[in-house]
Amino acid sequence: MITKNPIQVADRLFLVLETLADTGAVSLGFLCKKLNLNKSTTHRLLSSLIYMGYVKQDPENQKYDLSLKILSLSNKMLSRMDILEDLKPYLKKLSEETGETVHLVALDGLEAVYIFKEESYRNSIRMVSKVGNRIPLYCSGVGKAICADLPDSKIEELWNESSIQKLTPNTLTEYPRFMEKIKEIRKSGYALDDEENELGVRCIAVSIPDYRGRSKYAFSISAPVSRMSDKRVSEIAQVILAVKGEILNYRESGV
Repeated sequence: MITKNPIQVADRLFLVLETLADTGAVSLGFLCKKLNLNKSTTHRLLSSLIYMGYVKQDPENQKYDLSLKILSLSNKMLSRMDILEDLKPYLKKLSEETGETVHLVALDGLEAVYIFKEESYRNSIRMVSKVGNRIPLYCSGVGKAICADLPDSKIEELWNESSIQKLTPNTLTEYPRFMEKIKEIRKSGYALDDEENELGVRCIAVSIPDYRGRSKYAFSISAPVSRMSDKRVSEIAQVILAVKGEILNYRESGV
């Protein structure tokens, strides 16, 4: 496992990109402070990214921001994910049936990445999640659903490599308790994020293997706790399990 970038300039270039993704358009001085780099170094990095087309500078206010080339790259990558196109109809139907927001994530290292989101417009409260955002495995419904399909040895490896933090009072930070939840998920077939990642939000999730049978994807239903009583969680769990069954049957049929 590589723990340090062997090419320092590459590390700094991507740091600029990631910072601009968080901040939006900023001045050179502001970016220098955020990066903790001097102006000449920051300017050279920006000039390189502008040359390659990943950053642009507004001619009026002189501020720097990401170009749409980044979006083009992400769209090209998503377009190659066949599973996304196969699952979209099911996920849209699930959102419509439950009236809640549905997410699809892909496993990426120690985290899950949102690759699709179907927002329900039947409710006024919107989820803050966005496609491209990352979420830890240990404190999310989708993450736990994926982990439940992995061997115990692999789960322990992921746990030990993760930065375990108590994000809310409900976050599980002890490995034995986490594994108790994994056993419950394996028995019930679904995972629950009970305000473990974000206070005020509960999520129900199930895993979906890739076409080789590997644990790599999961989809979830997320809603404010005001709409997620224990009774409704139980009801939605049956709906989401049924949708998973439909997806797996579709694959097996080869249609």
